[in-house]
Amino acid sequence: MARTTPHHPTADDQPLYGQVATQLLAELHDGTIPPGERLPGERQLAEHFQVSRETVRQALEVLRRDGLVSTDRRGSHATLPGLPVETPSSLTFPVGARSTDPTGFDRTSVTWETPPPDHAEALRIAPNRPTLVHRYASAAADGSGLRTAVTSFSAVALAEVEELARYRDRADGSASAQLRRAYDWMRRAGLTLHHRDSITQVPDAPSVRVTRRVHDQYARPLEITDLVVEAQQDALIYEFTVPSAG
Repeated sequence: MARTTPHHPTADDQPLYGQVATQLLAELHDGTIPPGERLPGERQLAEHFQVSRETVRQALEVLRRDGLVSTDRRGSHATLPGLPVETPSSLTFPVGARSTDPTGFDRTSVTWETPPPDHAEALRIAPNRPTLVHRYASAAADGSGLRTAVTSFSAVALAEVEELARYRDRADGSASAQLRRAYDWMRRAGLTLHHRDSITQVPDAPSVRVTRRVHDQYARPLEITDLVVEAQQDALIYEFTVPSAG
């Protein structure tokens, strides 16, 4: 069934809250916040769009009237009808991500910056050249089970995956960035995903490091992620290929 988009006035005619509603709607449509997911709080949205919290409240009210956002005791949630996520669970982005513990924390951000040197080399990015970098952190309320991940995307991924490219203009690290559909976006762009995960124990620490490298059907690098998890495991390497959705 085709998805319909409510009509809003053009940017030149819109009040500020209408412009914020339009921008937030675009972020909902591109899958940044999947259907049912909780939206960032009013303060975060105000900082993200550089407006007052009252303007954010008015923008959210516009989206509520159009049935695109609902609010309950847990906060505001996206209600857009979503495309089915066909990506196998083993390819959850970022590697090692898990459902948020209500009593713990789960934080993400995205920046436009120079990636770590080993990431730049793996992605064939020239020294000191910036790219999209995603960070993830998760832990229980007592701080245990800490997981931290840093992902860098290649120029190929940004050029061919429209949803990722949109982040460049808002990659200032100030707002939450849920890219959990990243692999689905890649597949829908016609890319076959070949990933290789290397798992090794961190020396002198009760942690393991997982390094994921993802290439497409032309052996072009798409992304690399380094995840550190509080655990103890032997080294393990495994790999497989996921066909494109086309």
